[in-house]
Amino acid sequence: MRREGEQAPPGPARTTRGDTADTHAHHPAEAHTGPVTTLKRVDVHVEGIVQGVGFRPFVYSLANRLGLAGRVHNDVNGVHIEIEGAHAGVEAFLTALERDAPALSAIERVTVVSGEPAGHHGFTIATSDPGGPRRALVPADTATCDDCLRELADPADRRHRHPFINCTNCGPRLTIVRGVPYDRHLTTMAPFGLCPDCAREYHDPGDRRYHAQPTCCPACGPRLVLRDARGTELCGDPIACAATLLRAGRVVAVKGLGGYHLAVTASDERAAATLRGRKHREEKPFAVMAADLAQARRLADIDDTAAALLTGRARPIVLLPRRDGPLPVASSVAPGSRLLGLMLPYTALHHLLLAEVAEPIVLTSGNVSDEPIAHEDGDALTRLSGIADAFLTHDRAIHLRADDSVVRPLPGGITVLRRARGYAPEPLALRRPVPRPVLACGAQLDNTFCLAYGRRAFVSQHIGDLGNHDTLRSFVEGIDHYCHLLDLRPEIVAHDPHPGHPATRHALEIAGVDHVAVQHHHAHIASCLADNGDPGPVIGVAFDGLGHGPDGTLWGGEFLRADLTGYERLAHLAPVPMPGGAAAVRQPWRMTAAYLRDDHPGLDVAARNAAHWAAALTAAHAPLTSSAARLFDAVAALLGIRDTITYDGQAALELEQRADPAETGAYPAALTTTGGPLVVEGGDLVRAAAADLAAGTDPAVIAGRFHNGVAAAITRTCVEVRHDTGLTAVALSGGLFHNALLLDRTVQRLRAAGFRVLTHVRVPPGDGGISLGQAAVAAALDGR
Repeated sequence: MRREGEQAPPGPARTTRGDTADTHAHHPAEAHTGPVTTLKRVDVHVEGIVQGVGFRPFVYSLANRLGLAGRVHNDVNGVHIEIEGAHAGVEAFLTALERDAPALSAIERVTVVSGEPAGHHGFTIATSDPGGPRRALVPADTATCDDCLRELADPADRRHRHPFINCTNCGPRLTIVRGVPYDRHLTTMAPFGLCPDCAREYHDPGDRRYHAQPTCCPACGPRLVLRDARGTELCGDPIACAATLLRAGRVVAVKGLGGYHLAVTASDERAAATLRGRKHREEKPFAVMAADLAQARRLADIDDTAAALLTGRARPIVLLPRRDGPLPVASSVAPGSRLLGLMLPYTALHHLLLAEVAEPIVLTSGNVSDEPIAHEDGDALTRLSGIADAFLTHDRAIHLRADDSVVRPLPGGITVLRRARGYAPEPLALRRPVPRPVLACGAQLDNTFCLAYGRRAFVSQHIGDLGNHDTLRSFVEGIDHYCHLLDLRPEIVAHDPHPGHPATRHALEIAGVDHVAVQHHHAHIASCLADNGDPGPVIGVAFDGLGHGPDGTLWGGEFLRADLTGYERLAHLAPVPMPGGAAAVRQPWRMTAAYLRDDHPGLDVAARNAAHWAAALTAAHAPLTSSAARLFDAVAALLGIRDTITYDGQAALELEQRADPAETGAYPAALTTTGGPLVVEGGDLVRAAAADLAAGTDPAVIAGRFHNGVAAAITRTCVEVRHDTGLTAVALSGGLFHNALLLDRTVQRLRAAGFRVLTHVRVPPGDGGISLGQAAVAAALDGR
């Protein structure tokens, strides 16, 4: 491999995967330009996700099949290969290297440098090279593969019913890695010595478990146990006994890949209600795990996109329309929701437990609401002993906690609601290189952080609400761990300008770096641009909850002219007071009062809250906000859907689910201006909804007309902005675009109006994607 400052061996160099260096491209058609006996030697370096995914044994088998000599080894940047032999064989090797790479690999770049044959005999796999700055990529945790599942079910196999079965194609990765290169001694499998049989597989290049770092079997691997709430080990088969407890209505804590989950049977109303009460999770839906796709289809409507998500290697929670059927789900699992969060087993332990229970189970994060998921055994016993009746656990440590990812199928694609296990830490490719390492600290709610350097951005797994002390500590520890894994020392730290945010405070405490403040809604639009590889400028529509505005108000319904280096506010929702400040977020009826004030004759929302309505209108603390989320809150309370909430975004989510998707009517909203940015009169939508409600219109129809009205207002505003700016592309970002109905209606209208529309693909449109936007802005400003 050619390294900076080294003399390259004689001959042309070849680089693929977007490298801009002057190169000699490899063309298979040129493979027979000389006699087949012509010897050729190349040094090949492969970068990307190529460690821990069976890449070296793949190279070994390919070289031997083609009769080539040389060696392959891991280094801190990826995989290095020295290959020589017949000219045609080397050319065939280079073609197959990328074409036939292992399924879990993700090749980003292949660099080839020609040299003189060294006279190698045979092909070997050499030990890893630990020297130099680390740049190798750690793969994400991956669901148990079909080969391992066949062994798991085979009574004649030595890993029959082994809860920790894995190979190079599946199993834990990020959550067990302590350092790179990805070798066993740098994982939490280090304490488990390999038995002779496992050692033979581990060292056999032809075996599926060659250098599969979590390799183990019942003789040498982790040990599964069932403990009571005091930590005392219980007798009997742990999985069978745990299943018996679940069927009896008990709560069982289950140690997964990224932390502990809390489980009950999904059909047991009393058990689900008990779990909800103990966990202090009043109404936020629980996720459900089904044994297989057939069982899942009896719980929800599943199309091809959803089926691919459920059965894919990431195995996220997939939000789907629930159905009534022969396998009922208790009402306390997802109260008031027409959606069900479904997932399929992604570890052998899950497969064994689901088979033993013989029905779907609730599987929700092992924590008390708003705390981070428990992942250390002692901490889990302390924090969860008041919730769980028993603990199905084991002695393989989890080094890095990771929640389950959450995705939602949409017409024509998906939206990522929470990016965590199964996706992180796989990098996002960037259109432009980042010249100096950047750390972006993200938002306060639904926090992720991002490290970016070169052409890669590493968005962390979901961290959570940094208002919780334990979550903040997880955030700080996570940054340190990623910096260690990637061997990056940030030179630029990006953050939200709000001085009170914990992420901002942490960013400003980092010394010896350049600090870059990125306005919250600019970061949203920059995230969408980076997600799509588009530099802008675009009309950025940022609709979310609340973000610190430079004018001293709380923004959240914004139309920006934005690229990665700056933004201009072109339009926004009309600001209204938030009676009581944060109280208006928890009590959406306050926003109804703010929008309608005294214009509420006969409306139930005013009658329900009569004791406080007048006080809300005269509240001393009522900061102005243009928030789109507060507009949705106002209509949700107006329709009697939600006067108070128990989790973030609840009112808007339930308003979406109440809406009649067949409704085509749309409430109008005026556009006004006084020489500054255009103002979208959101109050028009609320008053139109109130008039329909007073006239006896079905709330489902009103909710549908409101959604259509918001989409129409967005489109009309963008058309006006296009007339003034000439911009023809629109980027949609912010937590309100988790709303599938709003997103679909908005995209349809914008495209019909001739716009090119960008939506999020790889990171959430909500605050979970903010860190990517912050990193993209900081890098673009640094590169100017």
